[in-house]
Amino acid sequence: MGASPGPNSAGVWGELSVIEVNGLKKVYRVGSIEVAALRGVSLRIDEGEFVAIMGPSGSGKTTFMNILGCLDQPTEGSYSLGGVLVSEMDDTELARVRNRRIGFVFQTYNLLPRLNAVANVELPLIYRGVPRRTRRLLAVRALEAVGLKDRLHHKPSELSGGQQQRVAIARSLVTHPQIVLADEPTGNLDTKSGVEIMAIFQALNDSGITVVLVTHNADIAQYAKRIVRFRDGLIVSDEAVSSRTIAERDESLDALIAGLTEGAAEEVKAG
Repeated sequence: MGASPGPNSAGVWGELSVIEVNGLKKVYRVGSIEVAALRGVSLRIDEGEFVAIMGPSGSGKTTFMNILGCLDQPTEGSYSLGGVLVSEMDDTELARVRNRRIGFVFQTYNLLPRLNAVANVELPLIYRGVPRRTRRLLAVRALEAVGLKDRLHHKPSELSGGQQQRVAIARSLVTHPQIVLADEPTGNLDTKSGVEIMAIFQALNDSGITVVLVTHNADIAQYAKRIVRFRDGLIVSDEAVSSRTIAERDESLDALIAGLTEGAAEEVKAG
């Protein structure tokens, strides 16, 4: 499968979403001490994949995810996103990629405590300059898609951990990203809530979104289609999941997510 040519002269990305890294190294310097977080990582993730990144603490998986999300830069090596070298993007282009092409979900949710669910989900659209009426419509749709239609005006302190993570997922979807990067999204949740969150990720992936998820939990990794294991800054295995776990979900979840992903891009353009 060839790589996409990347954005055209109008700044529009091609349909193919591909992550490709070659020889990635990341060295952190603390005084005179050097710590190698990544020691030569090469990997390709194609459109529509669902990849779980596993490894013990200190294995380099979070550093790798930060580089994929354009939140950090490698010391050496190359990272191509949609066929374009990230190292050749300026700060404005990187910010645009983070806001429009990639959705982020974190273990600690990263919600603003003073804002209700709708306002938290609207934030990426505010940064994008989407008019108020359009962003409110998209935020409500995103929250409905993750099952929070009756929690639109609740603040984070009024929501359970699982509900807060659903808000975070809705926020990651509202800009219609091609890739969702999730760092330990079930790490703070009980088993039941964790399964519900994985049902949402599987539905997102079935709708065509590429999902890359970091987890310590081998059971959670089984919901993915492919598992890449890190150790000491290197990839030690890369295997397809032979007996994949499928989370039970209501058919309405697929319909809501399909409607959201099909309509969001046009709504944002129209706004």
